[in-house]
Amino acid sequence: MTEQTMKIAWIGLGVMGFPMAAHIRKAGYEVTVYNRTANTAQRWVEAHGGTAAPTPKEAAQGADIVLACVGNDDDLRQVTLGDDGAFHGLGAGAIFVDHTTASAEIARELAAAAKSKGAGFLDAPVSGGQSGAENGALTVMIGGEDADFDRAKPVIDTYAKQATLIGPAGSGQLTKMVNQICIAGLVQSLSEALHFAERAELDIPKVIETISKGAAQSWQMDNRWETMVEGEFEFGFAVDWMRKDFAILLDEARRNGAQLPVAALVDQFYADVQKMGGGRWDTSSLIARLTRD
Repeated sequence: MTEQTMKIAWIGLGVMGFPMAAHIRKAGYEVTVYNRTANTAQRWVEAHGGTAAPTPKEAAQGADIVLACVGNDDDLRQVTLGDDGAFHGLGAGAIFVDHTTASAEIARELAAAAKSKGAGFLDAPVSGGQSGAENGALTVMIGGEDADFDRAKPVIDTYAKQATLIGPAGSGQLTKMVNQICIAGLVQSLSEALHFAERAELDIPKVIETISKGAAQSWQMDNRWETMVEGEFEFGFAVDWMRKDFAILLDEARRNGAQLPVAALVDQFYADVQKMGGGRWDTSSLIARLTRD
């Protein structure tokens, strides 16, 4: 494939970032990567080509688009504004795309910092989990300016099935909060429904085959009911990460006055799963609370 002309930098090669950056490279872009654990960056280069940089700052130097996917607000602030942060190497006209699930506050903070350097910023959290990243089928919800979105979208499209500009800086993070609120209610309801069906001694496959053709249908039902019944919870987004997201969205709700009684309750249910040793189980593990002895 013909090499693309834009130079790309990627910061953060975790379970999401590693395959996302690989899709960009496979599309023919020149990619420089940085990861806090240097061995991981070297392993990525050995698998996909490109180069590894020793700091975020050096990764960002000369890049047209810099993308990041790290853990939380503190991690993000460190790799952008820290002593060797990417914003110290970000050139005028470059765009920083943040795929971290973080707060709307830091998105606005970084947008202002980028603007002061003549650069653009997009907050662009994703949904779809590890499998979505590996298959290039993520949903990306984005906050920022139209021109920056238009320029970055061809790169984002290498690993996304849907990328939508929602509104100004912070809008992407706020939309991800909406996403997590929806998921929490769906998974808890599905957990209770499966638990009820089991206690009622129903033929669960027949029940799901029937109700999944009606108003009860959901992605969670289609993709997780069977593994939930089997007690298998190794399919992506971990409970620990979900609780991190809940902390962000509940804090935002306190700020904007939104009432989230179900989300707050499900957050406590996930805390119970953590106490059961399920912090690394996927989010469908809510059913384990109901079936424990």
